[in-house]
Formats: sequence, structure tokens, C-alpha cells
Amino acid sequence: MQLISDRPAHAIKDIFGRDKALIGMIHCPAFPGAPRYRGQPLAEIYDACLRDAEALIANGMHGLVIENHGDIPFLKPEDITCETAAFMAVATDRIKRAFGVPVGVNVLANAPIPAIAIAAAGGAEFIRVNEWANAYIANEGFIEGRAGEALRFRARLRQDGIRIFADSHVKHGAHAIVADRSVAELTRDLAFFDADGVIATGQRTGDAANPEEIRTIRDATHLPLLVGSGVNEANIGPILSLTNGVIVASSLKEGGVWWNPVDPARVRSFVAAAAPHLES
Repeated sequence: MQLISDRPAHAIKDIFGRDKALIGMIHCPAFPGAPRYRGQPLAEIYDACLRDAEALIANGMHGLVIENHGDIPFLKPEDITCETAAFMAVATDRIKRAFGVPVGVNVLANAPIPAIAIAAAGGAEFIRVNEWANAYIANEGFIEGRAGEALRFRARLRQDGIRIFADSHVKHGAHAIVADRSVAELTRDLAFFDADGVIATGQRTGDAANPEEIRTIRDATHLPLLVGSGVNEANIGPILSLTNGVIVASSLKEGGVWWNPVDPARVRSFVAAAAPHLES
């Protein structure tokens, strides 16, 4: 493996205190200002997030990512306004105080600057960024990596402890703009731009990552690697044999669909299937 960055390679161990981590996703309901918001009190939104967090943590997950998935259709980063950050910061703070586990933040679509602000305000340890370097065409249009701006913003806040987990060959997008460069090269760019971890995904939410692509990404980076879509009870063993952890959402929800509440029985079954594979 060609090293092109001196970035430390132990973000998972530092954050979770273990070599491999199971991370559950909190898909927040639509916040005020989003098209799907129907006027319910904010307390109901926060309580829904807390219930999902409890179902995940009480049944064995090691940490959480908080995401504004209910805000469909997502805005491009420059169009996201301050209310999204405000509401997500409150949700993050309440979840962090209630459960005390490692927490990450993902602001859709591809908004690392609000995510860093939310993480700083709410006590989160990391953010997820779908496009950290390079560019692609997403559902929202042309999306550029914003590593330079985001890292300067983090430095201004003196929040260098907030880690960056970045997707490679991100889902929900076309990569024709950079198609002359391999997935391995795109992965190396994440370390070159000071990411702390790499995430492999499938083509869309709930779609399993291709095992060969996982291996390609793993072999291209010294950073810890997670899989961030399509993980379930059936494939968790092979995935953990190749990676440092997973971010799991849809397969732990009632009926296996992302917009439903977390199903505690599904979480318990998933954690039991993962348990034999968690030791390095």
C-alpha cells in the first residue's frame, strides 16, 4: 500500500475503545422548514430520536450517527439554512446526554460545515461526509468535496478532536466526472485531504456494498474502513472480516424500511450475529 498521508489510523479505537464498532443510524423525522414537516411539536421529533437511540444502544450497538434523513428532498450544502443546524444540535445534545455513547453527525446533502458546528455544540465525536474530496453528480445536482473549507472551519472553532469519516465512491450518485480515476485513487484522496476514516457503500440507501469494492477500498487506504449501507444480519460476518465496523440503518427498522422506528428485536438479532466477528 502506498502511503500518501501521515494521518493516524486509529480513529475507531480512539472513539469507541475497540477495534470494530457497530454504529446505528438515527434518521431524524423532518424538521421545521422541510417539506415533510407537518407541524408537530418539536418535543415529538426529539422524543422519536431518543426512542430510536434507546432501542439501538440498549440492545447492543456501540454508537450512533444522527442524520436529517426526514428532510427529503435534500438541499445542496450552500442552501442549507441555520434552522437545520439548530434543531440537529438540540437532538444531538439530548441523545449524547441521555446515552453517553460515541455519536456522529451527518447533514444531508454533503454539508460538513453545519455538521462540524452541530458536533461541537452537541458533543459529538465525529461527522460523516458523503463527498469529502473530488466531485460527483448526486440527486441534488453537482456536488463538490468541501474538505478545505470544512477543515478551516473546524480549526477556527478549535475542534480538531472532531473526526471526519468520509465516503468513497458515494451512493446516490454518478461519478462520470472522475471516471478516469479508479476507486482506489479516489479513496487515497480522502487520506490526502485529512479524513480519519473511510466508508464504503452500495448504490443507494439500504443497498449492500459490493465485496470486491470493499476490498479495493480497504487495500487502498491505511485508514479505518466502515461499510455504511446495506448491512444486515446475513452479511455482517463477511463485512466485519474486511472492515473496522459498520453503520446500520434500514435493516434494524420495523419492516426493514428506513422511515419506520427501530425494532429492538431486529437490533438484538443483528448484534448476536455480529458478536463472533467483533474481535480482530
